[in-house]
Amino acid sequence: MDIKNEKTVDLKKRRFLIAATSVVGAAGAAAWAIPFLSYWSPSERAKAAGAPVEVDISKLDKGQLMRVEWRGKPVWIVYRTKEMLDLLPKNNPRLRDPNSEVTSQQPDYAKNPTRSIKPEYLVLVGICTHLGCSPTYRPEVGPADLGANWNGGFYCPCHGSRFDLAGRVFQAVPAPLNLVVPPHKYLSDTRILVGEDGGASA
Repeated sequence: MDIKNEKTVDLKKRRFLIAATSVVGAAGAAAWAIPFLSYWSPSERAKAAGAPVEVDISKLDKGQLMRVEWRGKPVWIVYRTKEMLDLLPKNNPRLRDPNSEVTSQQPDYAKNPTRSIKPEYLVLVGICTHLGCSPTYRPEVGPADLGANWNGGFYCPCHGSRFDLAGRVFQAVPAPLNLVVPPHKYLSDTRILVGEDGGASA
């Protein structure tokens, strides 16, 4: 074999070896990088913990409260009666923030007298804004232990904070803010998605 042919063969071998080495090196780098990167991505459990929750409210009766969990927090859905809604304005003079002026406590579409998209359905995070206890649902009107002016709402047994049936905090209680209305939207008349609203109000 002459020198010219030998050089041609060597160049072909060199190119082949470089290409093969590059492919093997890239595969090795990918095999190393995938487990490393997946270690930093959130686990399926973590994704599920922060994921929106779809709730079927078709079996929720008037006056009832349903509890679901979103991001490890209790979320309440209350199907308010007409009587419950009619009593809300009577609480206004005794409330700390009757017009929901603290915007961090609800999305814009819930900054209204009922703090909801649909007046009959209230969606709240069930955590007291004082020290994080979970208030109890007290829908009855004028019970002996809460007084004749009680028009139904939520009572925190830890330190006595009170909220009406729109989650608005009363004056002269430890809790400083209204209960939080989480982002949510209606997928249908009987299904609510808690934790996502897409910037929409329905």
